[in-house]
Amino acid sequence: MPLDSIGGGSIVLLLLALFIIISIFLGVRIVPQSQKYVVERFGRLRAVLGPGINLIVPFIDTVAHKVSILERQLPNQQQDAITSDNVLLQVEISVFYRIMEPEKTVYRIRDVDAAILTTVAGIVRSEIGTMELDEVQSNRGRLTSKIRDALADVVDDWGIEVTRAELLDVNLDEATRAAMLQQLNAERARRAAVTEAEGKRRAVELAADGELYAAEQAAKAKRITADAEAYATGVIAEAIARNGLEAAQYQIALAQVEALKMVAEGQGKQTILVPSQALEAFGNAFNMLKGKG
Repeated sequence: MPLDSIGGGSIVLLLLALFIIISIFLGVRIVPQSQKYVVERFGRLRAVLGPGINLIVPFIDTVAHKVSILERQLPNQQQDAITSDNVLLQVEISVFYRIMEPEKTVYRIRDVDAAILTTVAGIVRSEIGTMELDEVQSNRGRLTSKIRDALADVVDDWGIEVTRAELLDVNLDEATRAAMLQQLNAERARRAAVTEAEGKRRAVELAADGELYAAEQAAKAKRITADAEAYATGVIAEAIARNGLEAAQYQIALAQVEALKMVAEGQGKQTILVPSQALEAFGNAFNMLKGKG
């Protein structure tokens, strides 16, 4: 259709339709789940749009900032610090954060990453400066918790939430490292010497206990032998008291006979010299046996 055949009313309608389409395009904002939009009206904060479909006034409201609300990780930072006992440390720190209130972040701080890193550096120096080296080495968890809490208080005005702040590593200068190594070796040598001394002392104690036990057993054996001899003596004494002297002579004669028997049974004894007293013992024993009979 030629343009000249189109009436003025049709042109107005076309322009109106075009205006409506552009207005809808400019007035409807679809915000992704991972972002928030900061809307300004004539240069001033108007609203913060959350995820989903949002409506703004076209040609008046503008989306000035598109802010990601995903968790972010700052580059690991190497930071020097001095402990209260004047030891130079180099610590490595990792920080994770998330923007919770974009209107604070975009209007109160220009470079949020640099600001957080600077804040972390100051907090680390301050916290480590109140601790000795041994405390830093043995209380990393407590130190990390202090850094995280102090950092959270500072960045709250920037609309940021610190999700994690970790103390990854603590390094010493070479001189301090060498001194600590010497101290560690000395401590190991001391423990080895103490262990060896304890072993020797224990060995002496066990040997003494063994000797004491052996002495106790020997004394017990002697006591039992003495009791047996006393019992035997008592029995003999009772027999003598009951039967007279002949019972004692009978026992002595039997003992002499047994002794001669053992001599006769010895190895390599071809000739046995028997004293006259032994022959008398045989006779006495024989006579006593006859008397018993």
